[in-house]
Order: sequence, then structure tokens, then C-alpha cells
Amino acid sequence: MYTIKDVALKAGLSQATVSRVINNHPYVSEDKKRAVQKAMDELGFVPNSSAQRLRNIKTKKIAVLISRIVNPFFSQLVDAMEQKAARHGYQLILCNTRISREKELEYFQLLKSKQVDGIIMASVENDWSVIEPYTKYGPIIYCNEYDPNASVTRVRLDQVEGGYIGTKHLLDKGHRKIGYCQGNDSSVSVNRRKGYLKAVTEAGIEPNPDWMFKNIFTIDDGRAIFRRIADMNDAPTALFTGSDEVAAGVIKEAQTHGWKVPDDLAVIGFDDQPIASLLDPQITTINQFTSDIGETAMKVMLEIVQGKRKNNSTDILLPIQLIERQST
Repeated sequence: MYTIKDVALKAGLSQATVSRVINNHPYVSEDKKRAVQKAMDELGFVPNSSAQRLRNIKTKKIAVLISRIVNPFFSQLVDAMEQKAARHGYQLILCNTRISREKELEYFQLLKSKQVDGIIMASVENDWSVIEPYTKYGPIIYCNEYDPNASVTRVRLDQVEGGYIGTKHLLDKGHRKIGYCQGNDSSVSVNRRKGYLKAVTEAGIEPNPDWMFKNIFTIDDGRAIFRRIADMNDAPTALFTGSDEVAAGVIKEAQTHGWKVPDDLAVIGFDDQPIASLLDPQITTINQFTSDIGETAMKVMLEIVQGKRKNNSTDILLPIQLIERQST
């Protein structure tokens, strides 16, 4: 968080001059006023008195940042948040970042300009060092995805455990050649990968980099991954995907090519979305109780906004559960 000293260095003036500008002292030249204002704007610095006045304004709106609006996980998550907010007289503003750091930062202007009372980050593109300065404008919390360096509340799951129990399930089914799909380098994807690696390493298996796929998000991505597997001379017999969407794409493409699931290829998803129980075969998956995550995150945010809870560096961990169905 920037201080008057930072503004003074940026403007090339003394701290005393900056203080006089902030306090509307009459004997300051217009050039110096403009230099101080320019420095404050560039640093995002808000004087304490102004910041306090902004904090006291209540809009009864909460912004929620997500990365892909078409992802069913976010649909369920946001629906739970919206219902919780509405019961308390608050509105939800949905912000779709499209996995863009620049787009994410644009939405933080909503907090800076006091168009919302707080921001729930259900997806994360920028490092905490970039986000932290915005906390002076209002509360920010993490939901599902998070930055371990953040000094605010994080409502999340043990994703390492999720990756571990899913992979362990495949190992218990007798598989030794297990592929792994992940999204980007978010905390969720990285931690699930750690769980996968922990399970295969414990089993004495050397992970095959040819069976590890990255930037996989959609049904079409799942179809493409199956085609890559089908072309391999040494292909995995099981695949841990990062979502039920991807798992569904893998399964449907496998069936198109005459493969049987799970006989020729076992597939496990993640999220336990409705598609997991509707597909034939039904998808074995990890239930992370998405609605509970959304409701808890909104509950925490409202308590912070209403002054009933401090927004400190706290992890609120929610449960996960393996759901065994027919795809494994």
C-alpha cells in the first residue's frame, strides 16, 4: 500500500508539500498541485480521510470475478452467491475476466470508484502484489482459487487432496498409466497437480510428461485430448481430467472411435456437475459442493461488509468427496 512518501518521490516534491496539497493548503502552486494529483492517480493513492468516506458509502452490491461464464461450475457457484446476497438485500454484479489480467484489473475500478461494496475473486489472474493496493477501497476475498500470499480471507478447498484422492482411486482400480489434464497455472490447477503427483509417486510410478496436458478447459478440449491419446504408441489407460466438461468430451470422443469407457480408458472428472450423472457411462468425479462454496463466500463477504467479521489472512476450508460411478 502506497504512502505520502511514495507520492512525494513520484512527484519529485517534499512530503510536506504533498501533505499541504492533500489538506488544501492555500499557499501551494498549481504546478505542484497537478504534480501531486498526477502522482496519486498513477499510484492509486487515496488519502486516509477520502478513503474513509468512500468506505462509509454502501451500494449493497457485491462484484464476483469469474474466468469463464460458460463454465457450468461458475454458473452453479454464482447462482448460490446471488441467492444468498438477495436474501440479505444485496445485488451481485458478475464480472467475466476471460482469463485476462488486464480485464481483471478493469473490474477493480468498480471497487475504487465505490460502485460495489466488495469483490469476491472466484478466479485469479493477477498476483496478490498487484491486487493488494485495491484493498484500501474495500474488502476483497478469494473463493475457490486463491493466492497463498494474500492477507485476506480465502474460502477454498484442499485441492491437493482432491487431486490425490482422484488419482488414488484410479491406482486402486489397477491403473499404472495415468494421464492428467489441468487448466492454466491457477492455484486450483497447480494444487490438484501436486495431489496427482503425490499419489503416483507414492505408488512408485514415474510420471510420464507425454500424458500430462495443460490449458484444457472445455468439452472440445476433452475431445482433442482423446484424439492425442488415441494416436500414441504408449497411451495411458486412465485419465484424470480437470472438470466434468473435459471428462465428457473425452468420453464422447472415445465412443465415437469405438473405445469403451472404462474398459479401454477410465476417466475421472471434477466438480460433480449435472452432466456427470446424465452421461452414459456416468462420470466418476470429485464433488466439491459448489453451491456450499458460493453461499459460504457470500456469507463471509456480507459479514465483512457489515463489520461483523475481520478480513484477515484466514483459510476457510470446505469438504470434498469422491463420487464413484461407471466411467472408472
